[in-house]
Amino acid sequence: MRAILATAAIALLTAAVVGAPQAWAHEQAFDQVSPPTMEERQTELQAAPSGTAKCVNGLAAGTYACDGIDMLDHLWLEDLGLSFANDMWGWTDPATQKDYAIIGGTEGTVFVDISNPTDATVVGMLPAHVLDPNRPFWRDIKVYGNHAFVVSEQIPHGMQVFDLTRLRTETGTFTEDAHYPGFANAHNLNINPGTGLAYVVGTNTCAGGLHMVDVSAPESPTFAGCFSEHGYIHDTQCVVYSGPDADYAGREICFNSNAASDGNFVSIVDVTDKSAPVPIARMPYAESGYSHQGWLTPNQRYFLHGDELDELDHGINTRTRIWDMADLDNPQHIGTFDNDTTSIDHNIYTERRLAYASNYTSGLRVYHTGKIGEGTLKEVAYFDVYPENDNPSFEGGTWSNYGWFKRDVIGVSTMDRGLFVLKLRN
Repeated sequence: MRAILATAAIALLTAAVVGAPQAWAHEQAFDQVSPPTMEERQTELQAAPSGTAKCVNGLAAGTYACDGIDMLDHLWLEDLGLSFANDMWGWTDPATQKDYAIIGGTEGTVFVDISNPTDATVVGMLPAHVLDPNRPFWRDIKVYGNHAFVVSEQIPHGMQVFDLTRLRTETGTFTEDAHYPGFANAHNLNINPGTGLAYVVGTNTCAGGLHMVDVSAPESPTFAGCFSEHGYIHDTQCVVYSGPDADYAGREICFNSNAASDGNFVSIVDVTDKSAPVPIARMPYAESGYSHQGWLTPNQRYFLHGDELDELDHGINTRTRIWDMADLDNPQHIGTFDNDTTSIDHNIYTERRLAYASNYTSGLRVYHTGKIGEGTLKEVAYFDVYPENDNPSFEGGTWSNYGWFKRDVIGVSTMDRGLFVLKLRN
C-alpha cells in the first residue's frame, strides 16, 4: 500500500494560516514548511513498510526508530480516504466490545475497526459538514453516550453529531445524525463524561473561550453557557473534581491551555453554574510560546502541560511542564521535563502511571509519572512515526493519540502517514 502527502493540501493550509485569526494563529509556523515534491513523497512511501512489525534492535520494519513499542498495523492516508490527517479519538462499543479508532482529516471523519489490531479495517467516513477552501481543515473529535461530536475550523461547520452504534451494521459514506449550529467554527472540544457537557474552544463566540453545550441528549444538543473572561482557550479538560483540594470537591472544573492576546497561561475555571462560571486561577509561565494542551493525572493532582511554540521560540528540547494542582487557587509549576529530542510537542494524555505524548516529528513518546511529585518524568518507550528527522517544525509526524482501547493498544494519528496501531510492551 502506498500513501501520498497531498502537497496541494499543505499549500492550502500554508496560504490559509497567513494572517490567520487567533483561533489558529499558532499554526502560522506551517508557513515555514517546504514540503517534498509529490514524486519524492511517492517514491519514499512506496518503499516504506506497512502492517505488523516488531521493534528489533531499535527499529520497526527497518524504518521506524523505536524502543519498547511494536507496530501492529498501519493504514496510509490513501487507505483512510484522506489527503491530510490530524486529530483522533476512540470508542469501544459496549454491546460488541469492538474498538474503533476515529480519525479526523481534510475530507471528514474516518471510522476504523481495530478490534483485530493486526488487521485494521476502515468502516466508513462522515464527510465534513462543509469544506471551506479558505480555512484550515483540521477537525477535533470527542465521544459521549455512543455518539461522536466533531468540530472544525471551517465555516460554517458547527458541531456534527454521529451515532456510533451505526457502525455495527452500516459501512461507506455516512450522514450526520444531528448538527449544532451555535458557532460557525471551532478549534477543539472536550466532553465531561460525568455531566454530559461539551466544552468547545476557539470558536467565533465567547471570545474564543468556553462555549458550553449540553449533549446529555446527544442528538439534541443545546447551548448551556459561555466563559469569555480569560479570552481565547486552545484546549481544555473539564472534570467533576475529585482531587486533593477539598474546597472544590464535587464541583465541575475546567483546566485550560489559555493562549490569549495578553499572554500564555494555564487557567482554571469553576463551571458548575453554567450561567455564571467562576475563574479560579490564571498562571503564566516562563519561556512561553503558545499554551497548547494539557491533561490531568488520573488522581487529578498534577497537570501535564505542553506549549506548542516554546521549542521554536526558545531553542529548547521537547518540553512538558508539570503543575501541582493540590491548591486550585494557587497552582504551582514544580518542574519541567525536557526530552532528548528537538521536536514540537502536541497532545499528551494520561492513563494509570503513564503519559502518552504525541510529539510531531519524534512520534509517540511514553513517559512514566512515578516521580511526578518531584517535578520530573521518565521516558520508558517510544515509536518514531516520522523517521526523516526530529526538527522543531510542523512538516510531518503525529498529531494525536488514543490509549484507552479495551485491547490495550494505542492509536496514533499522523499528518502524513495516516493511522498507526501500536502496542506497548510490558
